[in-house]
Amino acid sequence: MCTTCGCGHGQVSINGKRGHGHGAPGSGYRLAGQRHGPLDAAHAPDTPAERIVAIEQDILADNNARAARNRRLLAERGVFALNLVSSPGSGKTSLLVDTIGRWAGRKPVAVVEGDQQTANDAERIRAAGAPAVQINTGKGCHLDARMVAQALARLERDRAMPNGGLLLIENVGNLVCPAAFDLGEAHKVAILSVTEGEDKPLKYPDMFRAADLLIISKTDLLPHLDFDIAAAIRMARRVRPGLPVIRLSVKTGEGCDEWLNWLAAGCGEGG
Repeated sequence: MCTTCGCGHGQVSINGKRGHGHGAPGSGYRLAGQRHGPLDAAHAPDTPAERIVAIEQDILADNNARAARNRRLLAERGVFALNLVSSPGSGKTSLLVDTIGRWAGRKPVAVVEGDQQTANDAERIRAAGAPAVQINTGKGCHLDARMVAQALARLERDRAMPNGGLLLIENVGNLVCPAAFDLGEAHKVAILSVTEGEDKPLKYPDMFRAADLLIISKTDLLPHLDFDIAAAIRMARRVRPGLPVIRLSVKTGEGCDEWLNWLAAGCGEGG
């Protein structure tokens, strides 16, 4: 169960090259019936509130310890890892496909794709030219550090770890729970599309507070919408003062060079 919303991780699959990996539980190919068991009891009606808080703190502490191990591994490999978070339909996968094309010829890149079901997005990433591991969370609404650790192990087994390069983690579309779960990334990147409300940062402050970069996507649609981009930026910076913002459209190319330069700086390049 998720510490934030009570969702169940009843069937988590981590799929490799073909998106249909199978194996024993814990092997990195498939996790069948993975649950945060203590929280099942914690959500029983007669469980004291103090006990629920303690269990949730224990689970987050365990996740943070696993995230720290992921972070050490990524540092040893010289990998700059980002956790891309947003609502469903904000354009995360389209941004990744576009980024892979524009990044070609630079340092290695790989992707970890998080969705409740299907391997569609991972297939799009592979077609764009980058290795991808698909994590299907089943009923779960976010990735956690344990899932990412197994995805990293799969990349290592496939000799696809982007040593000295870039790892892009596309989280499950959700502006609530992913804010609480460290995956071992260097930064969270929040994506807000212009088809959403300007006040999303105020409605979901934890997510925007946790982000180190905000991408406002699909800016090519602005002439057709009432979205106030200046207001969206003001609201985001009320939650996270000084938050860097990139206005971006994969259709027109607006902001794409700025985004690539930001990635290059994180990878230790001059841009």
